[in-house]
Amino acid sequence: MQPFEISLRGLKPGRSVINWHADTEFFKDFENQEILSADLAIVCEVDYLERSLDVKCSIDGTVTVICDRCLEPLDIDVHTGFDAHDQTEFSQDIYDYVCASLPMIRVHADGGCNEETIKYLKR
Repeated sequence: MQPFEISLRGLKPGRSVINWHADTEFFKDFENQEILSADLAIVCEVDYLERSLDVKCSIDGTVTVICDRCLEPLDIDVHTGFDAHDQTEFSQDIYDYVCASLPMIRVHADGGCNEETIKYLKR
């Protein structure tokens, strides 16, 4: 797994921006079987002062899960983020915030489910 961590070595005081990417392997490393695929951009704005580190991360992209209604793949847009203070490793935070941003009931929009499956459900 790609380390989602900020190295203080070589980090200059002031504001920096760090870009990361999380994909399917990221969620597999957490042994998450609900997320079938992922394409997420993580942008961290880092304010590094002599004795403190303030980080604001935004996470945007798409994850694919199984639709609760028709059991077909469903793409869900992800737009979330978090702030951190004096922290340098963010893998767990990224994982937690993405998972927490997903809806409890995951279904296609009206008309988006597999029609054959819907026929069986209407019986």
